[in-house]
Amino acid sequence: MSGTLTEPRTTPPLTRRGLLTAGGAAGAAGVALGWVGHGAAQAAPAPLAEDTVPFHGEHQAGIVTPAQDRLHFAAFDVVTDDRAALIRLLADWTAAAEALTSGREAGSTGALGGHPAAAPEDTGEALGLSAARLTLTFGFGPSLFSKDGAPRFGLDGRRPAALIDLPRFPGDALEPARTGGDIMVQACADDPQVAVHAIRNLARIGFGTVRVRWSQLGFGRTSSTSRAQETPRNLFGFKDGTANLMAEDTGLLADHVWTGRGTAPGEAWMEGGTYLVARRIRMHVEIWDRTSLGEQEAVIGRTKGEGGPLSGGGEFAAPDFGAKGTNGRPAIAAGSHVRLAHADQNKGVRMLRRGYNYTDGSDGLGHLDAGLFFLAFVKDPRTHYVPMQRAMAKSDQLAVEYLKHTGSGLFAVPPGIRAGGFVGEGLFA
Repeated sequence: MSGTLTEPRTTPPLTRRGLLTAGGAAGAAGVALGWVGHGAAQAAPAPLAEDTVPFHGEHQAGIVTPAQDRLHFAAFDVVTDDRAALIRLLADWTAAAEALTSGREAGSTGALGGHPAAAPEDTGEALGLSAARLTLTFGFGPSLFSKDGAPRFGLDGRRPAALIDLPRFPGDALEPARTGGDIMVQACADDPQVAVHAIRNLARIGFGTVRVRWSQLGFGRTSSTSRAQETPRNLFGFKDGTANLMAEDTGLLADHVWTGRGTAPGEAWMEGGTYLVARRIRMHVEIWDRTSLGEQEAVIGRTKGEGGPLSGGGEFAAPDFGAKGTNGRPAIAAGSHVRLAHADQNKGVRMLRRGYNYTDGSDGLGHLDAGLFFLAFVKDPRTHYVPMQRAMAKSDQLAVEYLKHTGSGLFAVPPGIRAGGFVGEGLFA
């Protein structure tokens, strides 16, 4: 993928199969992996740097990380009322995430090292695969804090004010089975099997404490998060995310993505975190495919080939919303997607988009169930998402005629995880 590898590979990548054949053992949360009945354990070589993304840091990985090619997103419901059990799960998930993102297996004995009469601690479908730049990002939904009006898990007063219940927007056709959730996990990788393996193992570890509420597979990122990456295309064939915030925009990220301490004492745990808006957006591709090129470009506000604004210039030229076309009308129509989504039309607010294309078969009527799984990280959804989405839902010709929102979620994404800590540790302190 563009911008991922800067030097040619001189040695083969470390794989999980390589760990096994080497008889290797690596620490998961400081615990050595022992292969029962496979001889003495030996230290495994370190994974190649370009195949792994550091798990610990100031912010969680999978946000400004250069976007990988594949996604497996899952929202979980907590099925216990036991606060201690939930904390244990978060600690277990953290240990597993540390192992999986570094190219190791889940559990102390992995897929093959346990007793033959016991279920393996790792499901095994990623044996022989590299870490594939896997990142695991965790967040908490509004329903984790209260249910049916009653606080949960001793978290009364800990829900941030910005973690709102998203309003229903015009045109929404949200399916309850694809909406909400107590906890979300975003797995991104350059290998789809690695991403699926990660979510599968977290779900296995969480059995009895959480259950999957809904999930979404994604392919073909629809935004770049680094200037080293080329701008990708969505399923309408247009370049997507040209004006996205990038990892290199540290000042803008501080202004529009990363949170401060908050105004209430109970919000301090979110300092250095962010909020994730997830929207499953079905595209009416059959209608779009019968639309003329000229109308497609007018609806988007950009050329389909190079992706430049209709006011002129290349892909990265600033749109001139005052420019007129040959017919005397605005070159970029008032109802175009580019105009309504642009920061200049939204009080300067911006977001870090990290979405993916999806195709989930057909709807039984001969139409593809395909579209965009929209993911955006913002400092405050009340200012950085809701106003823009309201305007677009009412006036954006693209949204009104060609899109249908079928799933939704908003999650508080806590800051990065310290070595020896666990995800959400500050929330439960």
